[in-house]
Amino acid sequence: MHENTTGSWLREKTETKTSSLPNVIVFPSQFPWTLILLPSSNSNQINTRIPVKPTTSQQKSSLFISNSRRNTPPLPMSITANFTFFFVLLSSLAISSFTDNLPTTYDVLSGYNFPIGILPKGATGYDLDKATGRFRAYLNGSCSFSLEGSYQLKYKSTVSGYISENKLTDLSGVSVKVLFFWLDIVEVVRKGDELEFSVGITSASFAIDNFYECPQCGCGFNCNNVERATKLRSGSGLFVSSF
Repeated sequence: MHENTTGSWLREKTETKTSSLPNVIVFPSQFPWTLILLPSSNSNQINTRIPVKPTTSQQKSSLFISNSRRNTPPLPMSITANFTFFFVLLSSLAISSFTDNLPTTYDVLSGYNFPIGILPKGATGYDLDKATGRFRAYLNGSCSFSLEGSYQLKYKSTVSGYISENKLTDLSGVSVKVLFFWLDIVEVVRKGDELEFSVGITSASFAIDNFYECPQCGCGFNCNNVERATKLRSGSGLFVSSF
C-alpha cells in the first residue's frame, strides 16, 4: 500500500513537471516564425505566443532605426530656431567679409595703370580672366554725359574688352559723338601722361589728369552747376582735326 502511494506520487510529480514545459513547434525555414505553446495555471487553457522576427538583416536594421527615432526626444523649437539664426548670421558675415576684400572695378583699372575716370560712377561689378585679360565691367544702367561741352559719351550697361598694362583693346560698349556721328571707341592706350582714344578710323589724345575723377551719368563733371576750373585739355590732337 505504501509502495503504490509512493509510485502514484512520483507519477503525479513527473506529469506536473512535464506539463509545465512549453511546447515549441518549429516551422520549416521558409516560414519566418516559431510557435510556442505555454500551459497556463488552468489546465484546460494553453497560452500561444508567436514572436514574429524579421527575415532579413535589412528589416532588422529598419526596426532598429525606427525604434531609435521613436526613443529620441525632439529638440525644442527655441533651440532649433536659435541654431538656424546663428548659422545664417555666420554665413552672411563670411560672404560679406569675402566680398569686402575683393578689389572694385576701379581698383582693377588702377592695377593696370589706368585712371579711374575712364569709367563713370556707378560700376557695380566686373568679370576678369587674368590669364587672357578678357573683362566685363557692369554699370547700374546705360549712361551718357558731355565733357565740358566738347564731346558726348555714351556707355552701355556692360563694357567689355581686353585689358593689359597701359592698354585696352577690342572695346565694346563705349561710344563718342564726333560731329553728327556716334563712333565706337575700340581702343585706349596710355602713353606717358596722355591717353589715346581710338575709334578705328581716327584717334585723339587727352591729358591723363582729365580722368583722375569719375564723371557722373547725365551731368559729367558739372552736376552742381559749377564748372570745373580745368577745361578738358587735349594732347596731341582732337577727333575732329584727325578727319
